[in-house]
Amino acid sequence: MRDIARNKWVQFAGLATVGALALSACGGSSSSSSASTAAASAAAPASSAAAACTTPTPVKLQLQWFVQAQFGGYYAAKDMGYYKDACLDVTILEGGVDIVPQTVLAQGGADFAISWVPKALSSREQGAGIVDVAQVYQRSGTRQVAWADSGIKTSADLKGKKVGNWGFGNEYELFAGISKAGLDATSDVELVQQQFDMKALLSREIDAAQAMTYNEYAQLLEAKNPKTGKLYTAADFTILDWNTEGTAMYQDAIWASQERLADAAYQATTQAFVQASLKGWIYCRDNAQGCADIITQNGSKLGASHQLWMMNEVNKLIWPSPMGVGVVDPALWDQTVAVAMGTKNLDGVAIISAAPDAEAYTDTYAKAADAALEAEGLNVTGDAFVPVEVVLNEGGN
Repeated sequence: MRDIARNKWVQFAGLATVGALALSACGGSSSSSSASTAAASAAAPASSAAAACTTPTPVKLQLQWFVQAQFGGYYAAKDMGYYKDACLDVTILEGGVDIVPQTVLAQGGADFAISWVPKALSSREQGAGIVDVAQVYQRSGTRQVAWADSGIKTSADLKGKKVGNWGFGNEYELFAGISKAGLDATSDVELVQQQFDMKALLSREIDAAQAMTYNEYAQLLEAKNPKTGKLYTAADFTILDWNTEGTAMYQDAIWASQERLADAAYQATTQAFVQASLKGWIYCRDNAQGCADIITQNGSKLGASHQLWMMNEVNKLIWPSPMGVGVVDPALWDQTVAVAMGTKNLDGVAIISAAPDAEAYTDTYAKAADAALEAEGLNVTGDAFVPVEVVLNEGGN
């Protein structure tokens, strides 16, 4: 699959379209002038889509989990009419434990997919022809949480402890943190398969639990302390933050088919989809409550305060985006690659065996989208972003 994709990519390099320009900007290696030219050209299909639209282009987006504010920007783009304005008819496919978004994309079951970068790079190394066309999340939302009285303040303190993790590739940053602390994940800690909740930590069956800032951590703060009759507070816990530990890796990104990017129509669809999606994320930044309400209306069963908390925490992972929303920070990309290459699973196998080639990501579509959105008067960096204050209720209600 990779050879076919590469051949078509090369054949396409001579086409005078946004796809050819996308090739020159892959990996962020193009000059600023060529990137600007690419952005100007790439913006045209999306900006003119509404005026020229007769039959909307059907698009399937594969998520990596169920409907929740983690994917707020895509639901907002659909509900606010941004996809429609771009002449797109978008169907959002929910994910689940047994769904691998990048595989669905690579096998033709979706037109775009949302996936964490290390997982997608692993799939790409195994032959999945996929490209990161918009790096939405700029920070990792994964944490390891322990009781404040556990003595766990750094990764080194996990030695001899029962450490929960979900598996399915969600444990990579934890393993990297353990390794960086000089510990062996196979012998120095007791790894425990954790459910997608915090019951094992709350009952003290495990000493540390994996949590996303926007979901499982909130579950702790929504739980009542039986000793006090009041909700737990942040003071009751300690947190290992992989962003500060230096083992964080890029998470949610929009992935496209590398092979199909040889087609001008798919390039135009990609540009339109990225631009409308990023506009959706801008809406969620500026309207956290409104975006949380959209998620609830689309079938999420999470409580009102939990949903708003999630939306607020997701916004913190995206904003500010100093280089522009969706644009890859080369330093963070390089860190992701380095950690992925240096982190081994319990079988002693690294996430990826070698650094991906320059075609693994392109900034062309995000930069073109940002240019067009700025022309609409929208702030694409979120430099003045201020999170809202969220009060969690018991059970997230």
